[in-house]
Amino acid sequence: MSVTKERKSEIVEEYRRSDNDVGSPEVQIAVATERIANLTTHLRENPKDYASQRGLMQLVSRRKKLLRYLADNTPERYREILKRLNLRK
Repeated sequence: MSVTKERKSEIVEEYRRSDNDVGSPEVQIAVATERIANLTTHLRENPKDYASQRGLMQLVSRRKKLLRYLADNTPERYREILKRLNLRK
């Protein structure tokens, strides 16, 4: 259900904006998207796992807030991250 260290470092490499960047909104959104995908597949197999359902809803909410922050401050970066992650808005 969680993202492995190797996969997370791959995501950071792909979405970071500079060499020292590990916490920009783009990186956080990309990691959250990966976790959401993993939780979604888990919940398809375990529909009564209500604790994971709650965690998924919290994660979706956190990603939504990060996307809203990015849209308000830098719309061009917002559009780019939506395109790269294939998210709809």
